[in-house]
Amino acid sequence: MPDGTGRPVPWRAMSTHRPPGTPAARGRSVALVLAAIVALIAAVLAATATTGSGSRAAASPASRRAATGRGPVIDPGTYVALGDSYTSGPAIPTQLGPDTVPAAPAACLRSSENYPSLTARALGLHLTDVSCGGATTDDIDTSQGPGIPAQLSALRRTTALVTVGIGGNDLGFSTIAGNCASYTPWGPTRVGWSCAAHYTTGGVDQLTAAVQQVETKVATVLTQVHRRAPGAAVFVVGYPDIIPPTGSGCWPDLPFRVADLSFLRGVEAQLNAALAAAAAGAGDHYVDMATPSQDHSACAAEGTRWVEGVLHSAQSYPLHPDAMGMAGMATVLEAAMSPVLEAAMSPGA
Repeated sequence: MPDGTGRPVPWRAMSTHRPPGTPAARGRSVALVLAAIVALIAAVLAATATTGSGSRAAASPASRRAATGRGPVIDPGTYVALGDSYTSGPAIPTQLGPDTVPAAPAACLRSSENYPSLTARALGLHLTDVSCGGATTDDIDTSQGPGIPAQLSALRRTTALVTVGIGGNDLGFSTIAGNCASYTPWGPTRVGWSCAAHYTTGGVDQLTAAVQQVETKVATVLTQVHRRAPGAAVFVVGYPDIIPPTGSGCWPDLPFRVADLSFLRGVEAQLNAALAAAAAGAGDHYVDMATPSQDHSACAAEGTRWVEGVLHSAQSYPLHPDAMGMAGMATVLEAAMSPVLEAAMSPGA
């Protein structure tokens, strides 16, 4: 969610990508395709897959401890990326498959230009990327499908660096996006006139409770990561902004009613806060992707946005990071990893 990249982009009220015709005709057209698009989004987020390319990465501070016998032996070349579709990079060229180098399950929708790959190349790391579209926290420690190993199986006691980008599917991102889709900027949604009202029936915010469960699940994942890779430096990667932090949105690129935007912004913020809390509780690094991406939401112009809207550009996936988003996220991650790598190489580390 929220930019320290130095590339501010003016917020735009509406996307330049519009169905042809009059506003009324555009509205009818969007109404006809929204259900199909939401179903497609749900298919990717719920897709089975896991496992990934083999490789190795750069040093963590534990690599220095290993030389003196004060900690686990660390291979200073190992980096393992765990995560869901916001890590794997669906539709972004080049998509990896069973016959590519590196190989990957086709169902994982994993790109060779996702942020783990870009970060590994920039920092000279060797990567084992097991991120997979549709992954939940359960898929970190259990198989995501027949013949597909749990993502944790990629970790070794010698692993030096780990990134974890997970939690959105546990919250039910695809379901929320589908339920809150609005056929006009003023409603109704698929679950009534107001999405916010649907999720706060009886005065109880259902999504707040769900986010608390996500925090617990991610904390459990981090415990498992440290058990398998006890000397690794672990980075929990937050989610970039989908909805701009202010303004009335950009229907139909983001097909949500104006009055629901504040509620949905709150859900994004709560999810990232839960990930940050889980990271802090485990003594791990949290990588904020919300702040750097606040001027690059799905309402920003093509060529500057990091996350696509429902009416997305070519070689991208709806409501997911595009190639520019992956590059931006990689830059943020590189900045977070660099001090750790420098400390590992400093005398007396």
